[in-house]
Amino acid sequence: MDPANTRESLKEVALDIAEGADLVMVKPALAYLDIIHLIHQTTQLPVAAYNVSGEYAMIKAAAEKGWIDEKKVVLETLTSMKRAGADLILTYFAKQVALML
Repeated sequence: MDPANTRESLKEVALDIAEGADLVMVKPALAYLDIIHLIHQTTQLPVAAYNVSGEYAMIKAAAEKGWIDEKKVVLETLTSMKRAGADLILTYFAKQVALML
């Protein structure tokens, strides 16, 4: 799939729905927040955002170097997914965020 082609993304979602999908998953989540938003607007199915390991690793590495406040960035990142329209968020930060909240 061409990552720059929004129409192709929506076409793939429509095909998944036609095949009987129970939900739609978008991965990686951060690079596709706009697609999450469009899918949320165009279907009644739950939309899942998958915060992939590379996104997790970037945040962890930047935090280890002291470049970012890990807690703030993690919460802001997950909030952006929810704000985009994700009904479910799959993330390697789940346990950490559960302890934060």
